[in-house]
Amino acid sequence: MSRIGKKLIPIPNGVEIKIDKASVTVKGPKGSLTQAIDPDMKITTEDGNITISRPTEQKRHKSLHGLTRALVSNMVTGVNEGFTKQMELVGVGFRVSNTGNLLELAIGYSHPILFYIPSELKVETITEKGSNPKIILKGSDLQLMGQICAKIRSFKAPEPFKGKGIKFTGEVLRRKAGKSAGK
Repeated sequence: MSRIGKKLIPIPNGVEIKIDKASVTVKGPKGSLTQAIDPDMKITTEDGNITISRPTEQKRHKSLHGLTRALVSNMVTGVNEGFTKQMELVGVGFRVSNTGNLLELAIGYSHPILFYIPSELKVETITEKGSNPKIILKGSDLQLMGQICAKIRSFKAPEPFKGKGIKFTGEVLRRKAGKSAGK
């Protein structure tokens, strides 16, 4: 049995769940999310918990069991508490600013990069003297937030020698030694 798939998902106060044959809709204080699911997976609510079960022990059903549970759990957490991701720009002269949901990045290219953040997410930028500029994304949809963070990071991924680029706050980069003087 899937360890993740068999865990119960508690339903917090103020969160409503609507289950159809091929989709799940979760509404809460931070918004509403809908996720398409495989019609073979059986989702039930009882005693304030969500239970997900699979019909057979086929490899396909086993893999969908844990996936479906994780997706529904992330939806419940997102509409109740929300998610936050923080990124920082490491490099001399790197700057970031935002006007509403339009993000402007100056990251060492000859031109600034303008990137529009979808309206489902809120963006905030922090620029303090003596520390790296930071981008803070907040929202209820974890999948969308992950996609947007990956896109922002792709503009200037951290390089392994000096660590310059856009990275997540607290991320430990694998560093390489530079050139060694030899004879």
